Amino acid sequence: MEKQLAGLFNLKKEPKESSPAGIVTAVSRSATHSFSKENQPAIKLLAGLGAEGDAHLGETVKHRSRVAQNPNQPNLRQVHLIHAELHDELQNSGFDVFSGQMGENVTTRGIPLLELPTGTRLHIGASAVVELTGLRNPCKQLDEFRPGLMSAVLDHDPDGNLIRKAGVMGIVTAGGEVKPGDTIYVEYPPLPHHPLERV
Repeated sequence: MEKQLAGLFNLKKEPKESSPAGIVTAVSRSATHSFSKENQPAIKLLAGLGAEGDAHLGETVKHRSRVAQNPNQPNLRQVHLIHAELHDELQNSGFDVFSGQMGENVTTRGIPLLELPTGTRLHIGASAVVELTGLRNPCKQLDEFRPGLMSAVLDHDPDGNLIRKAGVMGIVTAGGEVKPGDTIYVEYPPLPHHPLERV
């Protein structure tokens, strides 16, 4: 199955020698804990920290709900990525939602973000690498932004298990500039693979 996916999305272990799996369509950041982030010409990812100038930058957790629980826990949510295909789906359902408005730092196209295993590394642009840590857990702020949006980014599989579609979170393992048009290569972690869970 993994070989079939690799062929379909051009996912290979050696990202610099493969065809790109996808591209960056937008990059965004916000210095405050606003729900949406403003699009930028480029952002700089800093190893072990996140996006320079973003409110969620840091080694320890910065999301306010997590800080309230334990401010010393490691920041596994340094970078938020959303697939542009989700925006397409939401717009087709009547939601006025565009890149950065749901709080992501990097908007991608052409990569099945939600299907990638934990520990997958995304090689973005010339040097940046983001390692996926888990799924974004949708919160009520989505409904405050657009009524009904929270339920629109939740679904259920045939067995009734909850599917979270609001993007993935990651940590920066190698820094670098990221901008729209950059290619993204996917590097799978060693087997066995584990699905992304809420983080």
